Amino acid sequence: MAESGGVSARIVVFPGDGIGPEVATEGRRVLEAVAHRWGHTFLVEEALIGGAAIDAYGTALRDEDLVRCRRADAALLGAVGGPKWDDPAAKVRPEQGLLRLRKALGLYANLRPVAVQPALLDASPLRPEIARGTDILVVRELTGGLYFGRPSGQWVERRGRVAVDTLVYREHEVARVAHLAFELARSRRGRVASVDKANVLASSRLWRTVVTEVAREYPDVAVEHVLVDAMAMHLVRQPTRYDVVVTENMFGDILTDEASTLAGSIGLLASASVGAVRDERRGWRFGLYEPIHGSAPDIAGQGKANPVGMLLSVALLLRGSLGLEEEAAAVEAAVAAVLASGTRTGDVLTPGSSAATTSDVGAAVVARLAA
Repeated sequence: MAESGGVSARIVVFPGDGIGPEVATEGRRVLEAVAHRWGHTFLVEEALIGGAAIDAYGTALRDEDLVRCRRADAALLGAVGGPKWDDPAAKVRPEQGLLRLRKALGLYANLRPVAVQPALLDASPLRPEIARGTDILVVRELTGGLYFGRPSGQWVERRGRVAVDTLVYREHEVARVAHLAFELARSRRGRVASVDKANVLASSRLWRTVVTEVAREYPDVAVEHVLVDAMAMHLVRQPTRYDVVVTENMFGDILTDEASTLAGSIGLLASASVGAVRDERRGWRFGLYEPIHGSAPDIAGQGKANPVGMLLSVALLLRGSLGLEEEAAAVEAAVAAVLASGTRTGDVLTPGSSAATTSDVGAAVVARLAA
């Protein structure tokens, strides 16, 4: 039964490409179930991004849809990209829409929780005694580094083709994401691991210097510095050693895909791209929430996509942008219960369970919420 005094919020949903529309549908169903049970009003607007937007409008993200986001409390995104738009020479590419969203809305940090569900220990490629208890929060800097540095391009010289990308970080970009990581660690287990390549890269030496300076403001939080190649090894050998991991854009992109295997499937993990905090009750000013998986065009439209990463992204949205902790925890508990019951998509099957469809998993989570 719905309770009185509910929250009113505006949410933009970008289904995107490939399996994006399938998992976005399940995310909307869970939002509707939460609104009904707790008496909230969620005004949900759909918009195109990525390849779908290129096909419809000739651009990966329309100006008017960016304006929609500026007026909204949060956005939910499925996935972007696919073979249809993979021409490296194309002037308009699907990922440009996502990069533009992040940059234009000041979403400078990507939060990626990596936790191993007890019911899925057998689905992890690591031995249960190594994977058990893994609970990491990766804080990835999102609007600097190689992905945004200039110059970036290709040209031809006398001896052949040449390409350049520029890795640039400024002090304030490092400081703000470091402050966020330390603040988050205070609400967790009080440990931060900062990942860089300070033995080789000047940008990483600045990164380490600034993180060390920020750490002095948080004497209650333990900090260590880890080289990125060492971290790639530690993640699969000692994942429970880490609490909050903060790193730059490209390193974070690579390490979180590696870390996703700890949980058993990249389809299980959620993320939140955030910027400035609005107030204590409502959390982030605006957040973009999405599963970390790609568009998986090879299984699109077949009901094989794992919606759990999307559903847990909905939980992050409820908590992070709307300040709805009880509702977020209820979604997370419902997902855990459904996985423990054996209702799972094929990517996380274990002996004795049979594959459920994308909508089967979503429906089971909605049923748990309603109960």
